[in-house]
Amino acid sequence: MMRLTPIGTSSRAWRFGLCAVLCWPVLSCGGGGGGGGGSASIAPGNSTPTGANVADIVVDAGPTSTKPDVNTLFTTVTVCVPGSTTNCQIIDHIQVDTASYGLRILAAPVLKVSLPVQTTGNGASLVECTQFVDGYSWGPVALADVQISGESASSVPVQVIGDANFTAVPADCSSIGPAEDTVPAFGANGILGIGVFAQDCGPNCVSAAVPATYYACTPTLCQATTVLLANQVQNPVTLFAKDNNGVVIQLPSVAAQGAATVAGSLIFGIDTQSNNKSGKQSVLTVDPNSGDLTTLFNGKSLTQSFLDTGSNGLYFNDTGLTQCTASGFTTFYCEVNPQGLSAVLQGQNGVSASVDFTVGDAETLGGNDPSLVAFATLAGTYPTTDAFDWGLPFYYGRTVYTAFEKAATAVGAGPYVAF
Repeated sequence: MMRLTPIGTSSRAWRFGLCAVLCWPVLSCGGGGGGGGGSASIAPGNSTPTGANVADIVVDAGPTSTKPDVNTLFTTVTVCVPGSTTNCQIIDHIQVDTASYGLRILAAPVLKVSLPVQTTGNGASLVECTQFVDGYSWGPVALADVQISGESASSVPVQVIGDANFTAVPADCSSIGPAEDTVPAFGANGILGIGVFAQDCGPNCVSAAVPATYYACTPTLCQATTVLLANQVQNPVTLFAKDNNGVVIQLPSVAAQGAATVAGSLIFGIDTQSNNKSGKQSVLTVDPNSGDLTTLFNGKSLTQSFLDTGSNGLYFNDTGLTQCTASGFTTFYCEVNPQGLSAVLQGQNGVSASVDFTVGDAETLGGNDPSLVAFATLAGTYPTTDAFDWGLPFYYGRTVYTAFEKAATAVGAGPYVAF
């Protein structure tokens, strides 16, 4: 999900979403029929990777029929009560997000297994607040054995969003807006954060009780608390026994009119198997504290830019583009004649890569075929002037590497992105 660092935390913490990106208006059906949505898969000649370290990923309409998702990438995750091989649940439509950290699952009716809640040193329950630009998610931190394809990790701290046993939300968490603790509001059954960092808060939350983050909760009181690294919500891939130094996302190109489904692969590890070798990619190191890189666009240096499968469009500011005027679309661009643009991405190591992209008309995407939910030309404005959010359209037609902090690969140590 498109991210914004909340006030009061450093840029190292909290890479969650601006709900504006998830709250895509229902696409109008427009005039004309349009015959059935197409699908996109790896083109002939590009072999689909196989192996225990490969998970299927898909862009489709999502888990709710009443509010279809647009440009949302999903996978399937299995969670088990720690130590159990039978008390498990397979959960589909978990959003894949390269700009957040950790597994978060919606409580009932999604989560059907009872996971043990972590406690603090004084026996209180450890509960987390996840803030978005116009809302929040609240729920306890529980432990789960996590399996994705053939990879697994034991006793992973995960957040259970909307747990009915934890309804007293502190004001500094809820004051930002309404709760986003249902599948329709959240847009997925959960989210898998596999960005460059291992924990969702890091050292900040070890040394201080950061407001609107972690809480120690008793039946009568919740107080902000410090949290050890091992107890914070974790990027589960970093806890795999192997293939744990990064991820590779491979998605096919999407036709100009869009697609109803896009099938691709999430590959665990970099240079650990024959299917995840580094090659001739441009390796761009990112800020070790924020995960950001620089985008050179329209003569400006946007130093807080990032790659993010959790954003459903490309988000940046360009006064030369036409903004939409229809209700619900005003933060998007509406170019009746698609505009081809280019930018240069630059890592902290000085490596640069030129990227061409196209901006279309957000109001008419899918207008002749309501089954279409994947669009390569969806773009909109970003709430600050120093960032370029390279959302899911950037990933279409590319193989993109995300190397975790301090992890070794054949082309150097993370954190970096490569494509």
